[in-house]
Amino acid sequence: MAPKMAKHKKEGGGSNVFSMFDQSQIQEFKEAFTIMDQNRDGFIDKADLRDTFAALGRLNVKNEELEEMIKEAPGAINFTVFLTMFGEKLKGTDPEEIILNAFRVFDREGKGSVKADYMKEMLTTQADRFTEEEVKQTFTAFPPDAAGNLDYKNLVYVITHGEEKD
Repeated sequence: MAPKMAKHKKEGGGSNVFSMFDQSQIQEFKEAFTIMDQNRDGFIDKADLRDTFAALGRLNVKNEELEEMIKEAPGAINFTVFLTMFGEKLKGTDPEEIILNAFRVFDREGKGSVKADYMKEMLTTQADRFTEEEVKQTFTAFPPDAAGNLDYKNLVYVITHGEEKD
């Protein structure tokens, strides 16, 4: 195992992928890896990806699509390679900027706010749909202003920093 580690370090420019994440993040990635490693052989392969998609309800995944995913890795996908791939995908991304960009899609006028009614409609009808209770909790924690606008810049700040701006 030591020669593999030395070779990996050389390829990675001398940086340790485990230093990119804190211990709780590494544990979450390990849990995700374990879920995806359906046959429990320590590697994620095309069959594991197909089984993972099936478990998520997507049954008709094309071989080409699976092959493209596997090709993203420099070799067999063990946990270290898996973690490295996520590190490379996440490197240089600012979570605050990513979330702001998601809200900007709904802010056609670029004001830094969106109509609360419109946001409620989007939250309850798109993607991972919010329940009425979840919408109520969201608007209780981040109430719209008197004009019915939701200040998403402040919301994003609180999400990413854990406290309101002064």
